[in-house]
Amino acid sequence: KYTKFSISYYWINSLDQKTFIYSRVENVAIPSGEENKTAALSYDHRIMPLENTSSTGTYYCEVKWNDIQKMGKGMFVLIRDTGYINTSYSWEILVTLTVLLAVLSITATALLLWKRK
Repeated sequence: KYTKFSISYYWINSLDQKTFIYSRVENVAIPSGEENKTAALSYDHRIMPLENTSSTGTYYCEVKWNDIQKMGKGMFVLIRDTGYINTSYSWEILVTLTVLLAVLSITATALLLWKRK
C-alpha cells in the first residue's frame, strides 16, 4: 500500500500563490523480511537556476500516498539581484561612536588636568 507514492515540489510567493516546480511518482520495492518495518528515504531535488527576484518565497516538498498527504515545513529562499550590496551601517556606527567617546574622554581629562594647575 505504501510502496507507491508521489513527491511534489512547489513554492508559495509573497502573494500566497502556489507554483508547482516538479513532481514524480516513486515505486519502492520492499526487500524480503522488511515488510512491517518503518523506513526513511531521502530524496534531493535541486532547483536551478533561480532566475530573478520574483523567485523569492517559501519552497515546499509534499508526499502523497493513497490516503495520506504529508508536507514539509518549507524553506524560505530570498533571491537578490547580482551586485546587491547590503546597506547595514552597524560597523561604521560602532567605530564612529567609539572614536567620539575617546575624543571626549581625552578632552575631559585634559581640561581637568589644566584646571588643576
